[in-house]
Amino acid sequence: MMFCPKCGSILIPKKEEKKVVIKCSCGYEKADKSHAVVKERIEEKAKVEAVEEEVEVYPITHDAECPKCGHSAAYFWEIQTRASDEPATKFMKCQKCKHIWRDYK
Repeated sequence: MMFCPKCGSILIPKKEEKKVVIKCSCGYEKADKSHAVVKERIEEKAKVEAVEEEVEVYPITHDAECPKCGHSAAYFWEIQTRASDEPATKFMKCQKCKHIWRDYK
């Protein structure tokens, strides 16, 4: 990379008529480009694989009973759905049938 001696910006090669000139936005121009090299490096990024199975990251409680299937284990999380002075709403998700319900205990 080459920098402008006037303002310090990066000098950009531009084509004017049939020659290439290195110019800056401040007006500085340099015709001698013998030590200027323009190169581009493209790196291949790692591919992302799709996972078909659903992975649960929530904690499990064994004190909840699913209203749909009666299973005793459920994932749970809390979300503040009302004003900040009100308690958070606790959501439960059955480990067996994936039914979601609110727990108001």
